[in-house]
Amino acid sequence: MFRIESLLSARLFISPQIVNDKIYFISNLSGHLSLFVMDYNGSVPQPLLPPQIALQNPILMNGHSFYTFPKLNKILVMIDNDGDENYQPMTIPIDGGFPEYIFGEALENYRVHCKQCDPEYNLIYLKADSLSEQRNIAYQGNLETGELVKQNESRWGTIVEAFSSDHSKAILKDEYTAGDNVIYLWNKGREEIQLIYGVPLEERNDRDQVDLNAIGSCHFTENNGLLLFTALFSDNYGLGYLQLNHPNEIKKVTISNIVHEQDGEFEDLKNTQGNHYTLKYNIDGSTWIYEGIFDEEALNMNLEKVLCGRGELNDGMTKDFYYDKKTNRYSFSFSSATSPTQIYTIEHKQYTIIKRHTNESILGVPEEFLSTGENASFVSFDGTNIPAKLYLPSKNLNFSGPRPLAYYIHGGPHSQERPDFAWFSMPLIQYLTLNGIAVFVPNVRGSSGYGLRYMKLVDRDWGGDDRLDHVYAMEHFLPQDNRIDTKRSGLVGRSYGGYMTLMLSSRHPNLWSAAVDMFGPYNLITFLDRIPETWKPYYSLILGNPNVNQDHAFLLDRSPSTFIDQIKCPLLVIQGKNDPRVVVSESIDMVEHLRSIGKQVEYLEFENEGHDVLKLMNKITCYEKIKTFFVKHLRP
Repeated sequence: MFRIESLLSARLFISPQIVNDKIYFISNLSGHLSLFVMDYNGSVPQPLLPPQIALQNPILMNGHSFYTFPKLNKILVMIDNDGDENYQPMTIPIDGGFPEYIFGEALENYRVHCKQCDPEYNLIYLKADSLSEQRNIAYQGNLETGELVKQNESRWGTIVEAFSSDHSKAILKDEYTAGDNVIYLWNKGREEIQLIYGVPLEERNDRDQVDLNAIGSCHFTENNGLLLFTALFSDNYGLGYLQLNHPNEIKKVTISNIVHEQDGEFEDLKNTQGNHYTLKYNIDGSTWIYEGIFDEEALNMNLEKVLCGRGELNDGMTKDFYYDKKTNRYSFSFSSATSPTQIYTIEHKQYTIIKRHTNESILGVPEEFLSTGENASFVSFDGTNIPAKLYLPSKNLNFSGPRPLAYYIHGGPHSQERPDFAWFSMPLIQYLTLNGIAVFVPNVRGSSGYGLRYMKLVDRDWGGDDRLDHVYAMEHFLPQDNRIDTKRSGLVGRSYGGYMTLMLSSRHPNLWSAAVDMFGPYNLITFLDRIPETWKPYYSLILGNPNVNQDHAFLLDRSPSTFIDQIKCPLLVIQGKNDPRVVVSESIDMVEHLRSIGKQVEYLEFENEGHDVLKLMNKITCYEKIKTFFVKHLRP
């Protein structure tokens, strides 16, 4: 028998930043996520924060978790309280210490995200979300003086996407729904911002057809232009160019020398220095990163070097990719379905030297016992291709006969299940396969990673065609595989995946032998009432407005609460007490109702977690509870 502690013995090493001869990173070496530093040439990692402070999972954060400012000998750290996501910008000495507020009490009533940093000028750009009203404020903050300059206020995000080299200008973005963006130019010292591209929502009427531009990752150029990420020329995204003197037209930028052959999507653009950029691609979940040179006159990005996607950096993913101008080095963490996170640097003039700085391994589990996953994509009920992976127990484990199935549904819905050992799902997937349970992981319509159109298919259709994708997989596709026993199937999902778990187990009760809901919305009316105020405008567009009669009826029809009495299988509900997204009362309401009508339901609540399970002892409890629950009811 294998223990979950074996899989969790591989500590997380994420968001590394190389500064001179030091590497700063987030890790759970202390049992929860915290900030550490080690020497570039190797040393025992040194903690930089007091032991009682736990950081949030960077994947859940809308911006930087931390950033080093060597000129000030300080580190900016975004700190919340055990997962409540009420982040506050604080600083510690670069050698570690107790966090101190930067801006006094100015931001105490806001949830703050750090969007951009410039350590040369000691400036940061913040997005402050009000905790009590639908109001977002963009700020330019000076870490040296403590000055805050208000740039704009909006209900729709007002995100800083770019700043000029002298910080006199910035590009601000309002985002109504995924891809529906408007950008503005901010000039320091002017009260009004200037509309650059897009049609503001308040200027539209019901007949307006607005092209989804998905503008983001903007960069000022030498010739008063703006190089930007966009979906205007490709559903899978690409590059565009806008002249600030004539901003009504975005021109296509060609990208030359792409090496990867599989379909996927362009994901991010970052400037390193001058006209040099890194371009990040998501190819069916795996990361490819290139370095390219932008020719502003020819409007061409020439990719000169593959930084990630080949060799040992193949078939896995990285989220943060940091460039240090002083040493001309890249730092990043990389993991796969079977390999824990490792810190790497790439250096040399031609970036030919790849150095691994950690050597994390899974204790007591031979690599050949882990499941690499196989392509299990299928064509759904209406002809839509659905990307999916199937993780079968390794043949070396000597299980015999068809395997029971755990059907895993990711959150979002605008998200994607990827080969990433840093994320909650992958250790769970491996733990279930080690116990003889196959795991099916679909990225149904609404998932990111497969183009903007595919992602938008779920807007205002939660629990509709996305649900039918899952039903089709269970009724028509998976039963064709004689390695799987679909009559012994269990559901598990987190967040939106928890919502879909509840919808499927209640609307299609005969398909399931067990279900695990992790902080999934139960009633869409109460869910929309309980989410943070600044989220409500967005959700009113992509899901519905409960104060509009037609929407109210739709939301009830798409709520698990409407059908939950039909559930037949045992249900395990897992919830973080500090969750601001799906609050604890959402789960308690459901559990109390199900128990009142005699349904079989177990409830597990973590006092010091939010919209995730991050602390080591909690993770052990959580993974073990899910495994034991499935082993009991699926009988592997």
